[in-house]
Amino acid sequence: MNFWVVAVTSGTLLSAIVLAFTHHRHTLAKRCRDTLAWMLRLLWRGSVCPRSVHAFVFSECTHGKAESVLETFDLYADAHPSASIGPQLGEALDAIVWRVRPTRVLELGMHCGYGSVSLLRLLPPAGRLITVEQDPEVADLGEEIILVAGFKHAQFQVLTGKSSKVIPKLHSYLEPTQGSGGFHLVLMDHDTRLYLLDLLALEREELLRPSGCSVVMIFRNHMDRSLDDLKEMVRSRPDCYRIRSQLDGMLEIFFEEQSTEAGSSKMTD
Repeated sequence: MNFWVVAVTSGTLLSAIVLAFTHHRHTLAKRCRDTLAWMLRLLWRGSVCPRSVHAFVFSECTHGKAESVLETFDLYADAHPSASIGPQLGEALDAIVWRVRPTRVLELGMHCGYGSVSLLRLLPPAGRLITVEQDPEVADLGEEIILVAGFKHAQFQVLTGKSSKVIPKLHSYLEPTQGSGGFHLVLMDHDTRLYLLDLLALEREELLRPSGCSVVMIFRNHMDRSLDDLKEMVRSRPDCYRIRSQLDGMLEIFFEEQSTEAGSSKMTD
């Protein structure tokens, strides 16, 4: 008798578990993916040593030559974990810079200066780069590499702190002589979980150039859900955002304010 009671009870419990799993399988799968992505980020960050990267680049590159600095970064990355953008994404970024031809550039996340050097070497004489790095040690190492590459402090500024704290203060660092409006180009290569929040903060603070600003975002984890969130936001706001280009590991979002006059003329047409 007890056997049948246990059997019936176990069967009922098993059915309940199966039903619950079936009903919530999508939620469970998402949580598993997010947990795995979080673990991969921790492993990746822990494996990169900024001091080792800096020491190698500083000692092996030709000082005063930006291209040599980038090539040395790539040489280090061939044998060690590295946070550098790398030559493939570097070429794609170069193409965007040549197309946009910016004079005001913002970089979120230094990674010892690879992106900074890559951007600075293509800016015009009047161009200026503001780079933001949360880690003070990485910021110091990156600034030294920028100077090693041959650039002067008049061409760039390194700000240390969390992006959420620095973004509201950025207006005070923009040169009035460079014209009105915000940044022409923004490179995000920090914490992907902050990309959407920081993009909206830049818009809110009117730091994205109204007539057009390209925001380039680097993704090193193919399972990163932040990419889906960004695409969903772009789809929900076609009035000012659109995806301009995309390849494996990089997304370019274009921001442009639609004036009231332009909107009314389209309606008239």
